[in-house]
Amino acid sequence: MKTKTLSPKKAAAAKTRRGAAIATPTDLGAKATKDLSGALNAILADVFAIYLKTKNFHWHMSGPHFRDYHLLLDDQGDQIYAMTDPLAERVRKVGGTTLRSIGHIARLQRVSDNDAEFVTPLDMLAELHQDNQQLAASLRAAHDVCDEHKDIATASVIENWIDETERRAWFLFEASRNADTGGH
Repeated sequence: MKTKTLSPKKAAAAKTRRGAAIATPTDLGAKATKDLSGALNAILADVFAIYLKTKNFHWHMSGPHFRDYHLLLDDQGDQIYAMTDPLAERVRKVGGTTLRSIGHIARLQRVSDNDAEFVTPLDMLAELHQDNQQLAASLRAAHDVCDEHKDIATASVIENWIDETERRAWFLFEASRNADTGGH
């Protein structure tokens, strides 16, 4: 098989492109790219923080409802982690750059970490409930940014993430409620 060589002019152009900054073409404009990337990267940082907290609580769950809570948090962790790649790819599709490190996540995240030695199961569920409610609010705010810049594709996926996040919050709330005298 014969190897095709580039002309010196084409080789120089290819070399220049390799060293150029990432510039994904988009028709949304520079302000939209900046606004959308900023909103989505902050959400991505929050999603990573909630994912790690969910797994932390999953790993450290104990008590009489261990199995149910352990499995609930495992399922929720999987769902949360599944958001990360599509979020980062949306940032790239709109022309931005995304998170690069744990430090970058720490600088952008708005969800608080929990490094406590021991957290009761009900406190774990309550904290994750609040975190998911906070994430839903952040997703709604990002949806407003999408509407402002007519980014229909990102708005569409955000709508699904809002629904998933609200479902997680609902399950966490219901799982942490005290039973009434009728056993419900």
